[in-house]
Amino acid sequence: MKFKDYYDTLGVARTATADEIRKSFRKLARKYHPDVSKEKDAEARMKEINEANAVLSDPEKRAAYDQVGSGYRPGQEFRPPPDWDAGFEFSGGGFSPGERADFSDFFGELFGRGGGRRGAAHAGGAHARGRGEDHHAKVMLDVEDTFGGARRQISLRAPSLGRDGRVAFETRTLEVKIPAGVHEGQIIRLAGQGGAGRGGEPAGDLLLEVHFNRHPRFRIDGRDLLMHLPVAPWEAALGAQVTVALPQGEVRVRVPEGARSGGQLRLRGKGIPGNPPGDLLLELRVVLPPADTAKARQFYESMAREFPFDPRGGEESGHG
Repeated sequence: MKFKDYYDTLGVARTATADEIRKSFRKLARKYHPDVSKEKDAEARMKEINEANAVLSDPEKRAAYDQVGSGYRPGQEFRPPPDWDAGFEFSGGGFSPGERADFSDFFGELFGRGGGRRGAAHAGGAHARGRGEDHHAKVMLDVEDTFGGARRQISLRAPSLGRDGRVAFETRTLEVKIPAGVHEGQIIRLAGQGGAGRGGEPAGDLLLEVHFNRHPRFRIDGRDLLMHLPVAPWEAALGAQVTVALPQGEVRVRVPEGARSGGQLRLRGKGIPGNPPGDLLLELRVVLPPADTAKARQFYESMAREFPFDPRGGEESGHG
């Protein structure tokens, strides 16, 4: 996917004020609107101009775009970094179906086809009788937080338009109770922490969408935990009982006799808590001791003489 420079499309600097963006958009719209323009590429250009204006005229989307797009050039290969939008607090504004149809894949990758943050919980929007708008944000937790629950301080940045016509940030820190068993994509609702209500009506809610930070040992698949389990050659060949450290404590695992690298063990109920809980999936990795001493080399040389074993022959080929 190619990076789109919305500032270049509108012909404004990255430091442009909201008024400068509005004036440039109106000027370009008069030039390229298909109903009046004589330019050959008027329709395509108008779509690009509308998309750029939709992002840069919205303080929230402009702030998010500025963060993820910093350092990229027009047409450069681009993929948004994982979790680039974590910590941004968005309101529930979106776009009409007709507008969304004209937005590019680049826009959809960043903000989703609904006009808000990709993957956001679209429970916002204006409510009857002046209730405040729901806000949403993506938050990053550690895998350990889901075992037993936790209390965490979470900082959110809410972009808005400053008095000078440029995007400004308001940062707020909340102490959030993380329920035990929280899983990827779950929504934690904080009542009354969204947009202010009107006419004495209550404030909206803040919807926190849970995602997990990368972990050095575990991967997450729904409620299942996946990890590699290193074993010695003799443990794999003869079988063994080994200890595995998990966030909720240690468990003993039986490695079956004749185990091979790539084999998988499943420990039911040892994954992320829930009803039902997830499983722990262990992928075996046979790890060879290094031949870095004279004695170690002698052991390997003895094995080479004693074992009539060809790792590349017959059914053994491809296995470690």
